[in-house]
Amino acid sequence: MGALVPLVLVLVVTGGRGAARDTLACTQGLACRLLDPDVLCGMEPQGSPHGLALSRLRLEPALRCTGARACAPCLEARLRLAVPPAAGHGGDAGRGSPERGDPSPQHNASGVLLLAAHTYTSSRCVAMEVWAPIGTALPGRMLGWVTFRCFEAPLGSELRVTAHTTTHGHRRLSQLQRVPDCSWPVAQSAVTQCQAPRLQVSPGPKEVVIEVQGAMPGHSYTLRLYHNQSHGTGGPGRVVTVQSSNVSYSLPAEEVLPCLCLQVWLETQDPLRATLCPFSHDARAWQRLWAHSRLVLHTDAQALTCSLSSPCDLSAELIPCWQPAPTGPCQALPGLRHPAMGQGSQELGGLRPHPNLCVQVWSHGQVRLSQCLQDRALPGRPDDILLLERHGNTSLCVLERGACTPLASFTSTGLGPPGLLEQELRRDVAMGRCMQIWHHENGTAVTLWACPMHKYLRARWVLAWMGVLLGAACLLLLLLLKKESIKGWLKSLRVDYSSEAPLRGRRALLVHAVEPVAERAACALLAALRPLGLAVAAAPGGSSGAAAWGPLPWLHSQHHRALRGGDTIIILLSPAAVAAAHQWDAAPSPGDVPSTAPCEAFAAALACAVPELAAGNGRYVVVRLEALVPLVPPVLRAAPAFALPSETVGFLRALAAPRRRGRWLEPYVAAVAEGLQRAVGE
Repeated sequence: MGALVPLVLVLVVTGGRGAARDTLACTQGLACRLLDPDVLCGMEPQGSPHGLALSRLRLEPALRCTGARACAPCLEARLRLAVPPAAGHGGDAGRGSPERGDPSPQHNASGVLLLAAHTYTSSRCVAMEVWAPIGTALPGRMLGWVTFRCFEAPLGSELRVTAHTTTHGHRRLSQLQRVPDCSWPVAQSAVTQCQAPRLQVSPGPKEVVIEVQGAMPGHSYTLRLYHNQSHGTGGPGRVVTVQSSNVSYSLPAEEVLPCLCLQVWLETQDPLRATLCPFSHDARAWQRLWAHSRLVLHTDAQALTCSLSSPCDLSAELIPCWQPAPTGPCQALPGLRHPAMGQGSQELGGLRPHPNLCVQVWSHGQVRLSQCLQDRALPGRPDDILLLERHGNTSLCVLERGACTPLASFTSTGLGPPGLLEQELRRDVAMGRCMQIWHHENGTAVTLWACPMHKYLRARWVLAWMGVLLGAACLLLLLLLKKESIKGWLKSLRVDYSSEAPLRGRRALLVHAVEPVAERAACALLAALRPLGLAVAAAPGGSSGAAAWGPLPWLHSQHHRALRGGDTIIILLSPAAVAAAHQWDAAPSPGDVPSTAPCEAFAAALACAVPELAAGNGRYVVVRLEALVPLVPPVLRAAPAFALPSETVGFLRALAAPRRRGRWLEPYVAAVAEGLQRAVGE
């Protein structure tokens, strides 16, 4: 005999109801059809009192796909059917299978089976009808498998599936199964929630462009920007939403720091998140981080502390150092290196505050931040020195220039030979005149002392001032002994640097021939040289001395006076003066002196000047009127010669030599040149 058993499958899941894409399959020899993919749980149809038995329930994860990479996770339920222990001829025996078209209904059986699955929030029930050939099969013999595909469920959720038939005394099968999460390899490439997006970062000079690659059309993505900090004060950061039509986001370059991380995920239930921290090795980001970091020192009566604040974690060391001068080097204190511990106040090993103390932040061999107590308007003590003591007062050295100099070699104060202040500094330490700023707590007896040096520096300045006063007294005594010489020196300074008469105090003797053009030129020179302050006597001339002595004695006396006083003797060459000079050139020997007419003053002047020129004595200057005298006679070529008015600048410089230099001649050159041109033209 045969029995046809209808089978109802009930599933309770989180989410909506059944879908038309559910499928039902059975092995060879069985016939099945889906009665209702979404039957109301508890209101299943009833079957015959005799039917098939359920021997096993097996659940397996599966995927329900609508596209190549658009799948949803689900559970596939497989039921194994067997002949019941007492198969009879009741029920619906004798009814054939419409699916199979079996002409022998007495050998087939049909029935209804129920399958139920439960979660916390919803349920779904499925009913199916199965036809199985029983015939003369023994009780317990397996008839085949019925597979229902499938029940959708969220990733990682749990489903409890129960299967039973509608016959009396049926056996109920139950199994708890977890839906795989995104660690399931099959889901990683097919389930949308398991496909983590990729991030592409393109840095630029002013902004950084962040792009979500591989975005699926029609979906939105959430982008989170945050600071990855171990101390957990970075906060949630910035969260923005990007659409698949525009999956890029621009970030100003000023906001890029080494600890800036990016996280992106698809806006769906339990998505995978892609995380990227691309700026951890960016040199500009590190520079920007140090610019945003702050080091602050805190002082109280007993200890010096500091706080280092930064948007990111810093791999750095805090190193206290000693800096007497604000612009000088900072000497690191031995044994006081401390790693930066993040935000908040940090102790520095019991270091006591002193105005010369600073704290530096070192990272990768460079000083990144520095803060001194002097920066807080605390007056520094540039005269204090730092002593390091080991094993009592028997070993003291001075910390300076990156080394510890023993007191026996200490000379930086400039107070004499090395070791001059050794005993005094030891006495100051022993008597408590130095300030103890640090003492090692592990019993190594290493102590740092800050000792003032102002009293020793005052003694040095007293000695220096005594030396200055002694030198000033000696200088005054010397000035009194050399009073006349000092007066002359001051007078020369006054003359040299007077802006009204640059040649004031100088004297000159002008010698010229007695002819109209020479006399006019001499008058022009006298008028032009008078504003310069030069006292010029002309020979021959009409002065009272010449009238009283006679022209020749007066000329000889003026010439002798000019030689004795170092005055300048100017020889003005005109045609008559050149003729007189040629007589000296025609003399048979240097010792022969041409005869001089009693009233010829210029010839007498040559008689005085030529022997002195030959001997190299006196300050002679020869000037020629270039329009009338082309060359200087050989007898006068030993003296510097100038052609007037074209060489007026050189002539005035010769008069001012050797002391006066500069551009003071320019206002007087034009006056001298104009006067000489006018005199020659007349």
